[in-house]
This record gives sequence, structure tokens and C-alpha cells, in this order.
Amino acid sequence: MRMFKVIEGGRGQAAQMDDRSEEGLGPSKDDVRREAGRRLSASGYHLSRIREFATGVPMLTSLKYLSLQIDFAAETLSRLDPIPEDFRADGYWPAG
Repeated sequence: MRMFKVIEGGRGQAAQMDDRSEEGLGPSKDDVRREAGRRLSASGYHLSRIREFATGVPMLTSLKYLSLQIDFAAETLSRLDPIPEDFRADGYWPAG
């Protein structure tokens, strides 16, 4: 039986933005990378990767693919000028 974890995205507790948001400059590339890291951690990717190294049993292909999708979304969002204020919204990110 596979267990899936819901990633709340924009509805979850948001990470603190850096000084750019306080200065009215909007989100930074670092904010987008932190959101990508949060989503990747919430998906169980890191635990699965550690398990793969420890046991030699390959991680699920779907988790590898999700990691690629999250990286792609983060790269794409961080290249936008300006980065959308609502970049944490689920619509910008792959469904886990």
C-alpha cells in the first residue's frame, strides 16, 4: 500500500520572505528556491533518497519525476520578472 502526503502549497504556513518583500520589491529567487525545497521535503523525497542510499532499493520513479518537475517550476518562476507575489500558489507547482 502506498501512502500519499498532501502538500498544502500556498495554504500552508509560508516561509518568511527576505528583505526584498519589506522594501516593496516582491519575492526573490531565494524565496522561490525555499518554496521548492519545502515542497520537495513535504513530498518525502529526501527520506526516500536516504533510504535508497542505505538499502540500495531504488526510490519510486514518481518521486524522481516530481523532483525534476519541482526544480523546473522553481527555475521557471525565478526567471520571471517580476516574480509573482503568489508564487507559492499550487497552480504554479506540480501536483504531488
